[in-house]
Amino acid sequence: MKIVVLTKHVPQAIGEVSFGPDLTVDRSAVRCRLQDADEYAVEQAARIACRRLDVQVTALTMGPSGASAALRTALARGADEGVHILDDALHGCDAPATSLVLAAACSRLGFDVVLCGTASTDSAMSVIPAMLAERLGVPALCRCDTLRTDEDLLHATRDDGAGVGTENLTAAMPAVVSVTDRSGEPRYPRFEAIADARQKLVRTWSLADLGIETTHVGLAAAATKVGKVTRAETPPATATVTEDPQTAAVRIADFLTQQQFL
Repeated sequence: MKIVVLTKHVPQAIGEVSFGPDLTVDRSAVRCRLQDADEYAVEQAARIACRRLDVQVTALTMGPSGASAALRTALARGADEGVHILDDALHGCDAPATSLVLAAACSRLGFDVVLCGTASTDSAMSVIPAMLAERLGVPALCRCDTLRTDEDLLHATRDDGAGVGTENLTAAMPAVVSVTDRSGEPRYPRFEAIADARQKLVRTWSLADLGIETTHVGLAAAATKVGKVTRAETPPATATVTEDPQTAAVRIADFLTQQQFL
C-alpha cells in the first residue's frame, strides 16, 4: 500500500502572521511549523503502517525552502520519505492551483490513499481534499473521526453535522481521506526517530518535473486576491478589581454583560 500524506508549513501562531507587499503571507518573517491538522494525518498513516507490512508512507509538501521542515517533522513521526515541490512560480497559489500541483505530484508518486488534515490553519478553507479527489478521479472521505483499512477498502466514521448521530463511510482504494482531531492523538516522536529522520530521503520536484506550466499557478493565475489586510484590535489590558466583594461582583457582572458573556 502506498500512502501519500499532505503536510503544510504554517506560521506557528496566528498573532505572528506577517504579510508581504503583495499581501501574501511572508513565511520567511515568522516562525513556522507543521500544522496541527496534518499531524493527525501523519499519525493515521503511521498507525496504518503499524498494522500492515506492505506500507510506504510519503510526506508531500509544496512551498518555499523552509517548508522542508514540515517534511522532517513528518519523517520523524513515521513517514518513510518526503517530496518537496519547490518552485518560485508557486508563490501566491490559491486553492485550485494548489490542488492542481498536489494532484500532479500524487499521480507521479502513485497512491492507494492520500491522507490530509481537514483544513489549514492559515487559510482554513477546507476545500483541498475534495478538489484533490476530483482532480484525481477518486472518492473523497472528508472530516473523518475514525479510519480503518481492509485489503482494498477504507472504512470511516464522522459526525453527521447536526451533532445527533454518526455517519459510516466506505470507499474503495484509491481514495483521498481528511481526518479530524478526533481521529487519534499524535504521538510525540522518540529521540531516535528524530535523529533517523535526518537521514531519510527528501526529493525536490519543480513544476517542470510535474509537467505544469507556470502560467497555471501563482499569484497571477489566482482566481481570488486579497484586497486589504487589517490587524485585529489589541485586546484591552487586564484590570484588577480592588473594591469590597459586593462592589467588585457588580463591576464584574457589568463587564461580562457588556462583553455579552452573560
